[in-house]
Amino acid sequence: MSYKELINLRIGGVPEHYNLPWHRVLRARKLEPLGVDVTWRDYAGGSGAMAKALRDGELDAAVMLTEGAVAAVSDGVALEIASLYTSSPLVWGIHVPAASRFRSVAELASARYAISRKGSGSHLMAFVHARQWGWPVSGLELVIVDSLEGAAAAFAAGTADVFFWEKFMTKPLVDAGKFRRLGELTAPWPAFVVCVASTAAPEQRAALERALAVVLDDARELRSQPDAAEVVAARYGLTAADTRDWLAATQWSAHVGVAGSDIAPACSALGALGVLPRVVDAAACIGRAGGV
Repeated sequence: MSYKELINLRIGGVPEHYNLPWHRVLRARKLEPLGVDVTWRDYAGGSGAMAKALRDGELDAAVMLTEGAVAAVSDGVALEIASLYTSSPLVWGIHVPAASRFRSVAELASARYAISRKGSGSHLMAFVHARQWGWPVSGLELVIVDSLEGAAAAFAAGTADVFFWEKFMTKPLVDAGKFRRLGELTAPWPAFVVCVASTAAPEQRAALERALAVVLDDARELRSQPDAAEVVAARYGLTAADTRDWLAATQWSAHVGVAGSDIAPACSALGALGVLPRVVDAAACIGRAGGV
């Protein structure tokens, strides 16, 4: 099929290894023949920053943490989960400064929690963790740091005590003796979803579906490359050994689309924990997107 004009999509995502397939596809210019022109924007502030960008009309779509997307819908952001991006869960590292007085996660009830921004994954998972330990979330002291780099600066300045972030992206800081990992927390749902603005036109939704299909194909191609670990490690400052472990644990979605059963665990867990402005179900999060 030939396309008479390019449909522009403004898409956001974190500047992390999960989104390397997007950059590979854009660099290879694989989308123009499909009538899609993607403007990619990095959001170091994570899902909370992308939710704000979608709310403000600055993005048409975003690759967000599942829990961040659910929280955004709960907060009234006009977005819909269009597809899974990864089918595997995210493993969060629970980090403190290397010289911290905290020696175990059981001691963190009085800690100052660094979060990228309110509604972000680092914010929500801090609440999930607190609830698991039976601590009142109303008592958590939150320090907004914007990004991983901001968390490192807050640790160095002594203004924050603990930070939840994807464990492989923080591994270089752990290896360098700046962070110390006290433990891990695995969210029991798929890590990333692709969200589309509820205001997106039908032709934009169709273009997003075409683009995502190509990106997921590239992700499968990347996993099959003998030098995949070296390619990812070189771009994101990781070791090849750590990257091999990450690749072994990461599964991108096999197809474009999402089922209610993919999102329901996050909706139920976050709703039960009382960390959402209002309880929402999977149907409310998927809306009319359901496969873009």
